[in-house]
Amino acid sequence: MLKIAWSSVYRHPLPEGHRFPMIKYDLIPEQLLYEGSVNQENFFAPSPLAENYITNTHLPTYWQKLKNLNLSPSEIRKTGFPLSASLVEREIVIANGTIQCALYAQKHGVAMNVAGGTHHAFSDRGEGFCLLNDVAIASNYLIENNLAKRILIVDLDVHQGNGTAEIFRNNPQVFTFSMHGGKNYPLQKEKSDLDIALPDGITDEPYLTILQNTLPTLLEKHQPDFIFYISGVDVLHTDKLGRLGLTLEGCKARDRYVLETCYRNRIPLAISMGGGYSERIADIVEAHCNTFRLAQEIFF
Repeated sequence: MLKIAWSSVYRHPLPEGHRFPMIKYDLIPEQLLYEGSVNQENFFAPSPLAENYITNTHLPTYWQKLKNLNLSPSEIRKTGFPLSASLVEREIVIANGTIQCALYAQKHGVAMNVAGGTHHAFSDRGEGFCLLNDVAIASNYLIENNLAKRILIVDLDVHQGNGTAEIFRNNPQVFTFSMHGGKNYPLQKEKSDLDIALPDGITDEPYLTILQNTLPTLLEKHQPDFIFYISGVDVLHTDKLGRLGLTLEGCKARDRYVLETCYRNRIPLAISMGGGYSERIADIVEAHCNTFRLAQEIFF
């Protein structure tokens, strides 16, 4: 059975002007349930994550400042969000959601978090709407508990996974692959194990060709026994922040390729949603829902 992490805590605790497109965290499960792609049994509500798993990835000094709401005004501005206790709680629940998805994926092949993909969170700071790095925390959890030895992070969000790259800079057990808009945020890029910087406006066919020429080589080279996939839909041509040119069909084909590759190679896969900022919320929801539909179709 496809297991999906979702909690009412995912509803973004932000002032009115900050909420769009955060309502996607309600609309995605609602759409999937309405159309019958999943049912209530597919969903589970993660609990808050224990602090020791946070400080295995993030510096204790940063976590203490975050937990106690003691970030400086400059540090808060870099996150893009007004800091609050409810926002911190949301982050630690999402991080545990990704850990639990990893555990479910080892049993069922794939599992999915309705949120997550917070790849701009560094070991010592938050940036770009990210406070804690859920995929990095989950990767370290698997390694620490001897549940995986070689992890591949496939980050196809339009923005480079700079925080993830920094966290795993000197860790040969985790290979970080980021395929992103070369001229997009962040202006100062970190060095992933493999970065592919895409030109503005790239369309479906060349995008998919690059991905199809890259992913098999990474599997052969790194031999991962677990994959985390950040499936941001800010690659769409309708995205306000993306600057790329993918159609809904191209985005779906991207997801199909990643999921089928993992299924064919029998590599467990945990998926976090990443970003999406199209003008029409329906475009964001449809693109994300395609990822869930494909997981059902391919794995179950």
